[in-house]
Amino acid sequence: MHKLLKSVKGRCPLSAFNPQQFSVTYRQGSTPTFPFIGRRYTLTHSEQTDDLFLWIDEKFAVDQLNEQRNELFAEWLHKDGVDTLYVYVFIGNEHTEKSVQAIRYAIFKQEMPYLLKALRYGDATFFNAHPALDRSPIYVHFHSSDKEFHSIRYFQTPSHYA
Repeated sequence: MHKLLKSVKGRCPLSAFNPQQFSVTYRQGSTPTFPFIGRRYTLTHSEQTDDLFLWIDEKFAVDQLNEQRNELFAEWLHKDGVDTLYVYVFIGNEHTEKSVQAIRYAIFKQEMPYLLKALRYGDATFFNAHPALDRSPIYVHFHSSDKEFHSIRYFQTPSHYA
């Protein structure tokens, strides 16, 4: 079985979130409530243990990436008067076979609610301190060199994943 498929086999989005298999780390001066603008998230997954790890920082935690590239990056941006949570996932580049990109795209689309639930849970103190942000839009950028998979999609608001 493809390693990427094996990593999510049998998971039921949203209902399968297990706080015992989840850890949050604040770095570079980030705290449970600040900063807002410039707050960045890196969410990674362990293939061996199925644990999720969330780093909250002023930079993306690129030192925590694995060869599978199954991470999610997110950041708060204030554009055109709207506070928005932008999420980025890597689907593939010109060195990634189209069949692999198709699998990655399908899995990330399916698992996005689960991943957003983990992010919302991990930063719950922040959302309690900034309740208006809980109603901000979430846009997920699926980054791919293939036009079929390269897209930006609306994924409701953080409160939807509380």
